Amino acid sequence: MIICISGLSGSGKNSVGRLVAEKLGLRLIDPTFKTIAAKQKMSLLDFHKKAEHEHSIDKKFDAALIADAKKGNCVVSTWLGPWMIKNADIKVWLYAPASARASRVAARDGMKPDEAARHISERDESNRLRYLEIYKIDIYDHSGFELVINSERFMPEESSNIIVAAAMGKMKKKGASKGAKKQAAKKKKR
Repeated sequence: MIICISGLSGSGKNSVGRLVAEKLGLRLIDPTFKTIAAKQKMSLLDFHKKAEHEHSIDKKFDAALIADAKKGNCVVSTWLGPWMIKNADIKVWLYAPASARASRVAARDGMKPDEAARHISERDESNRLRYLEIYKIDIYDHSGFELVINSERFMPEESSNIIVAAAMGKMKKKGASKGAKKQAAKKKKR
């Protein structure tokens, strides 16, 4: 089972992803540009600006993500996971209005509310334009997703429960279809 969870800055993808992984006993894959920026002693926005001009940063990041997810049985919580992991069983988009996301980022990262609002706006637009340019992926198009959850209305625990229920239903359906195939093979042998 591979579950990919995405959303804009402050949508809760990492918090929800962690809960889903714990509840289903799956590995969590949640690499972030924030971690890479810190290692390079750069601010996140400066690192994003660097990535706008050096597409090899995204390509290397995403290649590592794909390779890790190929091992299977995981929850991937990153911006592009649902688009990059072609064999994902469930793709989830977490939505929250900009004001809610800015409040979360302000609290999480110790920013003033107006600074956080500016930060998420710049970051979201930078990512959108970069992903369109590099991969022709529009992160505002969620037509290929099984679930879109309003993470302002459903807190991380509730959002994770929705995703777990969908995963359990998918696993049950897969089990039923495997059972049907076995029965058909038995009938054919008779």
